[in-house]
This record gives sequence, C-alpha cells and structure tokens, in this order.
Amino acid sequence: MQMLYNSDSFAVVAIDVPGVVPAEGPATPARGGFEIVDKFARKEIFIEGALAARFQQGVQAIAAQGPANEEEMDDFIGGFTTLAQQPLLLH
Repeated sequence: MQMLYNSDSFAVVAIDVPGVVPAEGPATPARGGFEIVDKFARKEIFIEGALAARFQQGVQAIAAQGPANEEEMDDFIGGFTTLAQQPLLLH
C-alpha cells in the first residue's frame, strides 16, 4: 500500500497484491488497484482493471502538463467517486 495523494477532499492509495506461485497447484496472479476516499461524502471506492488503468492514465496526463494544482486533481478524482457506494467507517 502506498499513499499517492492526500488533500482536504480526497485520499488515493495504491494497493498491490503480489501473485503467489505455490509448490503445487495453480499460481495466483498479481492484483492491484486504487482505493479512493471522498472525505466530504464519507465514501470510498476500490477500482481495478480497466477502470484503474484509465484513472492512472488520467493522473499521468495531468502530471505531464506540469505541476498540477489541488483543484485540478480533485476535479479529476471527483469524477471517479461518483461511483462510490461504500460508506467510510472509522474504527
């Protein structure tokens, strides 16, 4: 797990789960994605696969334009949190 972004509105964590190659039986493929927490809506979403790839490409495109400001990055991330259904619970 690696914290990639943290603002007043959002937190983004990259999660990588390495694959396992057992002595016997089939290997488990590596998996990964991004957990996005919307702090104001108090909801989170985990994206993986094609959606995670699209998210990563979008962030890279913003970064390639030069230093991104927080508002620009928050607007982009906000487009993904509209899918969030999981309420954020603190333990």
